[in-house]
Amino acid sequence: MSANTESQASPMDTVKWLIAIALLAAAVVGNSYFSEVSVVFRALGVILLVVLAAFTAASTLRGKQFLGFAKESRTEVRKVVWPSRKEATNTTLIVLAATVVVALILWGLDGILVRVVGFATGVSV
Repeated sequence: MSANTESQASPMDTVKWLIAIALLAAAVVGNSYFSEVSVVFRALGVILLVVLAAFTAASTLRGKQFLGFAKESRTEVRKVVWPSRKEATNTTLIVLAATVVVALILWGLDGILVRVVGFATGVSV
């Protein structure tokens, strides 16, 4: 499937990706270069350049595939039945209790093993 997808990509896509990367680089360099300008204007400039880079990248074949994937993912997330607050709280408390019990068991086993090894080697602990 990937070989088929790559054969459909046009050389213009490479140019678009280079433009998108150049826009992002311009945002980073421009933000540093214009450090004396107000933060509000620099933030607006960075946001504008990032949005332009996103639109440029979205117009490529891979960008369109990503947007399709994102839309499908959003649809799938909406299908998920999320637990209620009470269910989430109860599950969290059960996990915490199980963790404490296992930690106490391991602590006890560690203490026993230290004593057994100490007894076997003749070293008092």
